[in-house]
Amino acid sequence: MNTPQQSPSPPDTAGITANLARIHERIAVAALAAGRRPEDITLVAVSKTKPIEAVRAALQAGQTIFGENRVQEAEEKFPLLRQEFPDLQLHLIGGLQTNKARDAVRLADVIESLDRPRLADAIAAAAEKEGRLPRLLIEVNVGNEPQKAGIPTEDADSFIADCKSRFGDKLAGLMCVPPAGEDPRPHFTWLANRAAKHNLNIVSMGMSADFETAIACGATWIRVGTAIFGGR
Repeated sequence: MNTPQQSPSPPDTAGITANLARIHERIAVAALAAGRRPEDITLVAVSKTKPIEAVRAALQAGQTIFGENRVQEAEEKFPLLRQEFPDLQLHLIGGLQTNKARDAVRLADVIESLDRPRLADAIAAAAEKEGRLPRLLIEVNVGNEPQKAGIPTEDADSFIADCKSRFGDKLAGLMCVPPAGEDPRPHFTWLANRAAKHNLNIVSMGMSADFETAIACGATWIRVGTAIFGGR
């Protein structure tokens, strides 16, 4: 006899709303402590692996910017949600395969994970075919970890310059994920300084465990998932 599958439990709408309010309070405290304005910090709610109902709950609570790792998952959730919430913005924040570049260009408002010349080529070709180009962030492998995506720090300056020349103002900033288990401050500071050096306004860094530190170091976008939606 087959055991019936249990349907997934509905999202904790009230919990998501309360979590978002707490995150915004923490953003404000961290920004003011750093001598910055809270409104200059943008929250990207990372909804990877979360059901469409959880994203809808966050949208109903006023959150409009979301981050997804995988193009396929984003494709399953966000076109439908855009019909209900036209102000929604989708950021692709995970490693991007070149064969997914056209889908990414078609779907996303921002691609935060541009990290190698071949991907730049693929995005440029996709943009020409689709007639649109999302804003782009270059992901830097600030810890130079071999298992991680991101342009190595030693190659960052030349790659940033090349992408600025190629994409113009659509190249908006830099992104990083610092090494786990290390003090993130040196990595965050490096990224913020590198963005300033290249006159890039967006610095995407900091997640649930360290976004206040990232704000102190100059983050303009923070990517928070677990603290909003719960564990995965």
